[in-house]
Amino acid sequence: MSTTTRPLSPYRPRRAAKHGGPSVPEPMPIEQAMNGHTGLARLGLLLQESNRRMAIVSVALPGALTRFVKPGPIDEEGWTLLASNAAVAAKLRQLQPRLLELLAEQGIPAAKLRIKVMQPG
Repeated sequence: MSTTTRPLSPYRPRRAAKHGGPSVPEPMPIEQAMNGHTGLARLGLLLQESNRRMAIVSVALPGALTRFVKPGPIDEEGWTLLASNAAVAAKLRQLQPRLLELLAEQGIPAAKLRIKVMQPG
């Protein structure tokens, strides 16, 4: 009977081998990992900024529209709002001047506000 070994998950701590071999270190919390890596720290800051912008513009979204809109990525050119479908995207495009105005009132420089429909899945 042959035995196969399956690879260990990187997220599960492993006890030290009985033969004295190296052990896998304990996993670290995501916040600690993000703060310890320059690229991940920048990603975390961009995520926070995207969520902050979403909080600013959500006051202009009528009724239950907010639950169909998600904050998207921020880059050098601007910010993206993700709409759950084409109808929501169309409404966001109508509101775009007001959304940019709200951002400007909070000291966020006028940049491109992209509106994209989220892909299902």
